[in-house]
Amino acid sequence: MIFGRSERGKPPVEPVTLKILVAGGFGVGKTTLVGAVSEIRPLRTEELLTEAGRPVDDVSGVEGKHTTTVAMDFGRITLREDLVLYLFGTPGQERFWFMWDELSEGALGAVVLADTRRLEDCFAAVDYFERRSIPFVVGVNCFEGAARYPEQDVRQALDLDDGVPLLLCDARDRESVKEILIGVVQHAMARAAERRQAVTT
Repeated sequence: MIFGRSERGKPPVEPVTLKILVAGGFGVGKTTLVGAVSEIRPLRTEELLTEAGRPVDDVSGVEGKHTTTVAMDFGRITLREDLVLYLFGTPGQERFWFMWDELSEGALGAVVLADTRRLEDCFAAVDYFERRSIPFVVGVNCFEGAARYPEQDVRQALDLDDGVPLLLCDARDRESVKEILIGVVQHAMARAAERRQAVTT
């Protein structure tokens, strides 16, 4: 089966689609993560950083970054013939946060990417998903040269509930990203089961 078409003689399959958001601070690796696993060439809405944006785009710690997402990143993974996963990378800067409500509509869950050199940059994303009861996991993107901290220290610094999974990852590595996405789906399923249980008791 090729997405959108069926094998000869078989009726076309209308796949179930799932949506996962990828959020976090400026320069944390959202665009890289989407690109690492997408089976299609990702849709990217990146623009060059300019002098006009220098006062609001803090590049300390990510001095090599020259572009920024201004709307979203989009990627797709076909899990099986009847199941497709859509990935939406959110823009990281505060001036683009108005788009998050649109992107989060109907989302199964989210990945909040964190950089231990700039942990405070993901506070807003953690707060956003907590307030809207959207299941999320925190993926600590292990940048080269960044200090490694015990999981409990990172969890405490982010003030995470015990039930929120915290995983280490490399946003450039396909297998590492797949583990993060599996974590999101498993967490979302567990949350849904808990809600059903609460309704029946």
